[in-house]
Amino acid sequence: MLIAPVPDYVFSRRGRSARLVTAVAIWLASLVGIGLYFHAALLLLGALFLPLLPALWELWLDPLSCLHLTGERINWKTGSQEAGARLCEISKVRFDTRWDFSVRVTLILTTGDKLRLPPQVLPPHHMLENALQLRGVQTERHHFTVF
Repeated sequence: MLIAPVPDYVFSRRGRSARLVTAVAIWLASLVGIGLYFHAALLLLGALFLPLLPALWELWLDPLSCLHLTGERINWKTGSQEAGARLCEISKVRFDTRWDFSVRVTLILTTGDKLRLPPQVLPPHHMLENALQLRGVQTERHHFTVF
């Protein structure tokens, strides 16, 4: 009996998203409102503008982040980072839910080394977990670990 091969799983995301544009617009409107309504000092407004710089840089560059899972390999690329591993080298994949409800994904290799997937390349964690299990990779879930 032949089993049909599992199709490749591909996930990609651009840096310039509607959520990011909305967040930047709300932050800028808040700064303008604080400046006009409270007559805030320019130094304070400048300090409140600083956390916006990485988001503006992300909008400007619009980097592509992608994850490609085949029957033999998992590869990811984000910005200038590019890495991957063969599925046969992976002992298990650990999904850690953090206190802010984000999920951190770590590949634990048979050699004991650990590779952490960057958050930019992660699809919804249930989809990634299912895709890995279809390819015979053991997954492990941990909720709200402190360390």
